[in-house]
Amino acid sequence: MKKKEHIVKTVKPGSIAEELEIAPGDKVLAIDNTEIEDIFDYQFLTQDTYIEMLVEKPDGEQWLLEIDKEFDEDMGIEFENGLMDEYRHCHNKCIFCFIDQMPKGMRDTLYFKDDDSRLSFLQGNYVTLTNMSDHDIDRICRYHLSPINISFQTMNPELRCKMLNNRFAGDALKKVDILNAAGIRMNGQIVLCKGVNDGKELEYSIQKLMEYLPNVESVSVVPVGLSRYRDGLYPLEPFNAQDAGEVIDLIEKYQKICMEKYGTHFIQASDEWYILAGREVPEEERYDGYLQLENGVGMIRLLLDEFHDGLKRRTAEKEAGKKPSWEGTREISLATGRLAFPYLKKMSEEMMSEYPGLQIHVYEVINEFFGELITVSGLLTGQDIVKQLKDKNLGEALYLPRNVLRSGADLFLDDYTLADVEGALQVPVNIVKSSGYDLVDALLGEDASE
Repeated sequence: MKKKEHIVKTVKPGSIAEELEIAPGDKVLAIDNTEIEDIFDYQFLTQDTYIEMLVEKPDGEQWLLEIDKEFDEDMGIEFENGLMDEYRHCHNKCIFCFIDQMPKGMRDTLYFKDDDSRLSFLQGNYVTLTNMSDHDIDRICRYHLSPINISFQTMNPELRCKMLNNRFAGDALKKVDILNAAGIRMNGQIVLCKGVNDGKELEYSIQKLMEYLPNVESVSVVPVGLSRYRDGLYPLEPFNAQDAGEVIDLIEKYQKICMEKYGTHFIQASDEWYILAGREVPEEERYDGYLQLENGVGMIRLLLDEFHDGLKRRTAEKEAGKKPSWEGTREISLATGRLAFPYLKKMSEEMMSEYPGLQIHVYEVINEFFGELITVSGLLTGQDIVKQLKDKNLGEALYLPRNVLRSGADLFLDDYTLADVEGALQVPVNIVKSSGYDLVDALLGEDASE
């Protein structure tokens, strides 16, 4: 059987690999006569102080390199595929899947459904466990890969089969017992669907998940995202303000129980619930160190606290005689989705109160592309931004949050580029970094964008 070939992309200057004349284009075939399945095998096999690495040059010549090194010393090799293996796609047909709710004609990568436990460890992606073999579980336990992020949805096996449209989805929950016994840290997610896994089912799931404390460190509850492209899909209804209040009350009930018994709040409601219910987001202490920040839990609280701390520092500097980089007046604009709009509006008003020469126009962009029920800025498209801001007063520059762009590229979800938006609006567009401190800097025109 032919060994897997892992092609070298770059070699770090001064590294062991450079010293051994390993170069881009070379293929790493094996280490210690062991085939490398993926990046975890590579990292595990290259830990030792002595290894033998089989490398094939572009002309087909093979080198068997004997390497003496420090324990866990980096070889200095970066591969063309960071995972060193094909990404595993999802085999479920979840009733709430957002990718199934996307229109046709978008770039291919947006339709890829990953369900790869390795990406869970490397990038924080959530996995359903249905795509994991016994071999995968054994490797996670052997390499002690943690934390692993798991989309539980429900702890009712029969209901889970229904929600994931996979007859093995209920049995997959047994893998949590194996991970728990091995001491693997986990974080959980429940995508809540009205009339499906909410109410008593949600309470049951919370109770069952509490049994895995402390290895299951946190569980977030997020409302299902419903786009306008749901023809032929499972009939789901949006939550209303009353529903959101009931979800919060249930979660906060168990937060108190968990805090008293385990010293952690454990179960967390995403920011959307509080905004939908018209309630204040919780204080910082309730988020247990923001374990679920990337899942929309505590983002508003962290933004507010960082903003106020940053503004306080700037105020102290101003009182000490330090002036902003601009003189006289400064007129700019901010745009965001419906979810964050009222908070950015209020923060901008506080900034203008502190700096009378500063004028900030804050605009709420409605998501017409996916539908008005989608309120997060990370799903805004370039065409919606252009269409809704075309005739607005944008001042000398428009500022947008970083999450409107594809990671590592100046590209919106609908393939509009930053240059397209700038050209259409005839104003420079700056992308603001993610923290409240960065927002203060952006509004003052200092180190504002990336």
